[in-house]
Amino acid sequence: MLIPLVSLTAVLTFSGGLPTSAPRAVGMSADRLATVDHIVRRGITAGAYPGASVVVGRRGFAVWQKGYGRLSWASTSAAVDPEASIYDLASLTKVVALTTAAMILHDEGKLPLQSRVVDYLPAFAGPNKDRVTIEHLLTHRSGLPAGRQLWKTARTPAEARAQVLETNLQAAPGRVFNYSDLGPAVLGMVIEQITGKSLDAFVTERVFFPLGMTDTGYLPDPALKPRIAPTNATPPRGYPAHGEVDDEAAFALGGVSGHAGLFGTATDLSVFAQMMLNGGTYNGVRIVSDTTVARFIRPVADHRALGWEVANQERGAGEYLSAKAYGHVGFTGTSLWIDPDRDMFVILLTNRVHAARSRRPGTIIADVRHDLADAAALAVTDEPLLRQIAWPRSFRVDQAVDWNPRVRPLAKRPTTKAKGQ
Repeated sequence: MLIPLVSLTAVLTFSGGLPTSAPRAVGMSADRLATVDHIVRRGITAGAYPGASVVVGRRGFAVWQKGYGRLSWASTSAAVDPEASIYDLASLTKVVALTTAAMILHDEGKLPLQSRVVDYLPAFAGPNKDRVTIEHLLTHRSGLPAGRQLWKTARTPAEARAQVLETNLQAAPGRVFNYSDLGPAVLGMVIEQITGKSLDAFVTERVFFPLGMTDTGYLPDPALKPRIAPTNATPPRGYPAHGEVDDEAAFALGGVSGHAGLFGTATDLSVFAQMMLNGGTYNGVRIVSDTTVARFIRPVADHRALGWEVANQERGAGEYLSAKAYGHVGFTGTSLWIDPDRDMFVILLTNRVHAARSRRPGTIIADVRHDLADAAALAVTDEPLLRQIAWPRSFRVDQAVDWNPRVRPLAKRPTTKAKGQ
């Protein structure tokens, strides 16, 4: 049974996220944090996304929590509110839902990292596939390809699941890194097999409900549509994606997958981020053990941890997050970075896939993510190393490199008159 998004009809009741604090009280500069306004609004004025939701937190408090623009480009669209506006989280699903579920089961001794996938899913059969482990799936080293066009080949979610499981490997397990949506989709099926519950039901019961993340989940109820940011206006399914998962493979799988399908608000994610910073607990509720959190966020290889990305000054994580920072990004224009050394996190939610008015919204969102992380890190005032770094004269959003490259007009061909004319 698939459980829809929690708080189905409580449209005006929001979780509220973390308690708020003045930046100075948690060792941050309010003036430097104010640069967030400029960074995020540059993405809007450049046409990359119609609106955005941002939360920066430190030491258990939200120090910058703000909505920008609107849910869509329409002037009648609702203004973005970090407590109320729900975004398609895209690949943040891989960490907020899937990896957290894996941590819980690992804690309980039900999901050893070196256990074989085929032992849980006998249909996961084919050359070398009996060597694929849970750790391979979490680190994108299973040998599976990046994805499959399930929406073209599967008529039902059951057919889509079967096609995922029968996919052949492209490389020997453990040999190469290949970021794949199929690996997390398979791991989601493993979790369902172990728990006897659908993935959405399990994470709602064990993660979102205990944390009070009442606006986070899969398959949002239609009543919530006015609060949900639309995504692709012309997807292969034949109608605009709004309130349904943007990812076509996840859509073919019924809207619930380990790689995509999760929706949520920025303030809900702030609670999740603080739970991770607290070592698996929040507000007296233990979700997972601190030792398991530490194990899963430890770098393994290829700038990856178990499920998580390591910041490493890449993928929009900026240059100044600490060496232990980890997080993830999502294709729709979302990102979450957590810095345990500074007890800080940075959340950005946008719908940059929605009818972008710029030629390269992907380039713009990467620069916005990068600058946002830098502004948050450089706003920290109680760390001597950061205080020695000069404030940038300009950010990437000011330089706008390759944002809207000029399109060279086609050369006009010389016209010739036919003989006799």
